[in-house]
Amino acid sequence: MSRKVTIGITDCEKYPNYEKWMLAEPNVEVVRLGYHLPNFEDIKKCDGILLTGGEDVHPQFYNRPELVPYCDDDMDQQRDEFELLVTEYSQKNNLPLLGICRGLQIANVFFGGTLIPDLPTFGKFSHSKFREGKDKYHQALIDKSSLLGEITTLDQGEINSAHHQSADRIGNGLVTSAVSPDGVVEAIERKKPGSGAFLLLVQWHPERMLDQQSPLVKNIKQRFLEHCAKLS
Repeated sequence: MSRKVTIGITDCEKYPNYEKWMLAEPNVEVVRLGYHLPNFEDIKKCDGILLTGGEDVHPQFYNRPELVPYCDDDMDQQRDEFELLVTEYSQKNNLPLLGICRGLQIANVFFGGTLIPDLPTFGKFSHSKFREGKDKYHQALIDKSSLLGEITTLDQGEINSAHHQSADRIGNGLVTSAVSPDGVVEAIERKKPGSGAFLLLVQWHPERMLDQQSPLVKNIKQRFLEHCAKLS
């Protein structure tokens, strides 16, 4: 990638991890986007959007307020509203979009999907971190015919895991492209990849995977930035 690109990264507690991950590539600049800054207008400088991890999405945004008791207490509805606007802007202006963990969840909600508020409560094994705070690792099964399959050339691979929520019903125009062995959604993309700008949503954290050369890290970042470069 020779052209300089500007990536808008949504603010979160671990923002520096995402910033470092993007800036490890040449010719990349980043803009920190957050409701409290406030700097929504800075999105106009961006060639692509990275939706980051963090708090649970409030169930009111997918019309299931009765699920609030299953969510963590640190929900941030202002962040939800801000990132829904960021996602809307990205879609109206054909900006490439990469969503990570919560980023997958808020984007799925934007497209009309719903979430499982707590995996163990709803019949799935825990996908949260180990008690000592380290990410779990497990296999992901990848649809070889999907965009993700084409990008990674894999039909399965090892990913990290640090979440208690997941996508439930997939949003309009989207499709699941990877699942865990117990059926938890691990990646989402467009049903028709050519019907809009690049969009890939992953439940794992590529920015902190131990193997940064994994196709589930390196190839995804490179493809995202290649699409961003086309707009710069």
